[in-house]
Amino acid sequence: MIIRINALTDPSGGNPVWIAEGDDGRPLGTAYVHAPAGDGAADLRITVHPAERRAGVGTRLLQAAVAAADGRALLGAAVEEGSAGESFCVAAGLRRVLALTYTRLDLASFAAAAETVDGYRLVHWTGTVADDLAETFARSRRAMDDMPMDDAAWTPDVWDVERLHRVAAVVAGRGEILLTTAAIGPDGEIAGFTELVVAGDGTGDGQHYGTGVLPAHRGRGLARWLKVAQIEEVRARFPELAGLLADTADSNTAMRRVNDSLGYRPTHRSLLYQVDAKE
Repeated sequence: MIIRINALTDPSGGNPVWIAEGDDGRPLGTAYVHAPAGDGAADLRITVHPAERRAGVGTRLLQAAVAAADGRALLGAAVEEGSAGESFCVAAGLRRVLALTYTRLDLASFAAAAETVDGYRLVHWTGTVADDLAETFARSRRAMDDMPMDDAAWTPDVWDVERLHRVAAVVAGRGEILLTTAAIGPDGEIAGFTELVVAGDGTGDGQHYGTGVLPAHRGRGLARWLKVAQIEEVRARFPELAGLLADTADSNTAMRRVNDSLGYRPTHRSLLYQVDAKE
């Protein structure tokens, strides 16, 4: 089988894309690299059709992406433990840098409670944040900057109000519902938040997007209070919702402890592999 690697450009973001073709022109697989501004790691996504695996397609796509990265680290997508994706990463010599455990909360059996935290109040909103909270919400996103990422060459995202609106618009454009619960401190600033996304019809399982508390406000029980309050809000608004899904780094012991206490149970694990930066 002759494999041709065609280099393209993603028209939506200007990032490089490669398509592998067989000698008869049929597509075999793709690779995509998202390189953020600066010199941080780029995100790498390689997909090979199951019928075309173990024939060198993924290796050729990886070689093209590494060459284009010009020495920059490439952080791959999480692959399920024991999957063909993990086998490829190991065979290709990528380095394992992070382990994630995926969990699910059965809403029908949820019965946890949380104490309120003195000096704070909770607010809930759907979709994009209101104008009067937008700036403080953008500042509160720094709560995620120090989440455990082990050896991954990960650069924290930079958030502003425009990005908050853009993310909310993307979720709405998919026909899904973005739900946010935030804790406001005595100074009127958001001290922590938790987000999840629910299908437009309010059924199936919702997906947590993230929970964070700013360092100065940790150790008070805010994360647990936020999550319990949001779960109760979601159950009341979406009675047909079956469960909530979360993924947490194995090394993030604080969040794992909260989730375990609320009844989240493991479903599977994924691993993150990386092509290290070249000196």
